[in-house]
Amino acid sequence: MTTTMPSLDAAIRPVPASERSRLVGTSLLIVAALALGVVAYALVLSPLRYERDQHVAGWAFRAQLAAGTAPVGQVTPADHLIEPGAPVATVSIPRLDLDDVVLEGTTSTILQSGPGHRRDTVLPGQAGAVVLMGRHGAYGGVFGRIGELRVGDVITTVTGQGTATYAVAGLRRAGDPLPDVLPAGAGRLTLVGATGPRWAPTGVLRVDATLVGEAFPTPRAVLSRTVLGDDEAAFAGDAGAWPLLVLALAALTASAVLVTFLSRWWGRWQAWVVGVPLVLVCATLVAQQVFVVLPNLV
Repeated sequence: MTTTMPSLDAAIRPVPASERSRLVGTSLLIVAALALGVVAYALVLSPLRYERDQHVAGWAFRAQLAAGTAPVGQVTPADHLIEPGAPVATVSIPRLDLDDVVLEGTTSTILQSGPGHRRDTVLPGQAGAVVLMGRHGAYGGVFGRIGELRVGDVITTVTGQGTATYAVAGLRRAGDPLPDVLPAGAGRLTLVGATGPRWAPTGVLRVDATLVGEAFPTPRAVLSRTVLGDDEAAFAGDAGAWPLLVLALAALTASAVLVTFLSRWWGRWQAWVVGVPLVLVCATLVAQQVFVVLPNLV
């Protein structure tokens, strides 16, 4: 008995045109949802989240000031490092109409909620150099206008030790000379933001300001630059967010495929009414993780 093997052409059946159209439609739906999610998150949701986080941090910091428990150094009274993301100060810049709570740390995630204090520097008002970082466009773009500052402009900070005033001394971009070494007992505040278009920054911008008056007592430093992670440097992203980004992309793809199948078995309009909100939620989750992976000053 002779067995006839099927030909290669017979084994590989062509995909029907309707299925190809459905596949293309699903792919376009994913791309469109992703693009819409990123834009909507950047323009609408990220500023709203920023305002909410600032409101919560403001209440927490005012409560600490009232109770006398606000941070005055790199460690708490119990000798533990200040928790990343905890409020440590406020910064006010009248020229920019800026009055925000400063959080401990400068990772991309922390800068979603407010300007961040570089952990290996002193707190505002103390002797030495203090560095604050803020975003250029997303999440309120808190430092998006620091390039408008002029020599002599006032910057005011509040910590657990009191109010300190700084006067802007100059702006620095890539290639500009470093400021002079600080004399003993003097203080300097450096604001770190970005240059270039709001959503496509091209470099780092630094604004140096000199402490006016006496510095507060400065506790002994327990953190050095070598202890900080790579994700805390200026223009650094958080590589730890990649697994969450991949999961969010998988959820977005699955939801788009679900909408496609529902439209076939249930009806197009019914599927879109139920599925599109799900797709947009997944796209928003993707956008959130995208801004964690992107440089922290964006």
